[in-house]
Amino acid sequence: MSEIFNIPVESGDGTQSTLEEYKGKVLLIVNTASKCGFTPQYEGLEALYKKYKDKGFAVLAFPCNQFGQQEPGTDGEIQEFCSLNYGVSFPVYSKLDVNGADAHPLFTHLKQAAPGILGTEGIKWNFTKFLVNRDGEVVNRFAPKDKPAAIADDIEKLL
Repeated sequence: MSEIFNIPVESGDGTQSTLEEYKGKVLLIVNTASKCGFTPQYEGLEALYKKYKDKGFAVLAFPCNQFGQQEPGTDGEIQEFCSLNYGVSFPVYSKLDVNGADAHPLFTHLKQAAPGILGTEGIKWNFTKFLVNRDGEVVNRFAPKDKPAAIADDIEKLL
């Protein structure tokens, strides 16, 4: 099993844990923002989650304010926004950094395992998506412009 399950994370309510509870599941890990042109993708992410959650799939959202200051709210405000505006029922974790010196270890791991275009590791914008198999291995990275519905076939292959 991959080290991804041992990386500490903080839930939107401040609870500390790891991704251990997701061992054996296919994961789509996404850096999100509430005031981004891609924010409506929450709807597509929720649709994927509802469609596949009973087959061992989970969407994990990690809000980030590093791109155009598009996630200015507190963790509580972000949770409320996601629930009220998009009916999000998948986990939305505490806000974190995905790039730079303060990049969260989860995103450091994801970027190293699945570099972007031309081998660059840095995340370019909100709603970059990482698909992780049941063993915790990162199998693909999707650009912000890639709509969640377009990832369904890749998810199905891993389920």
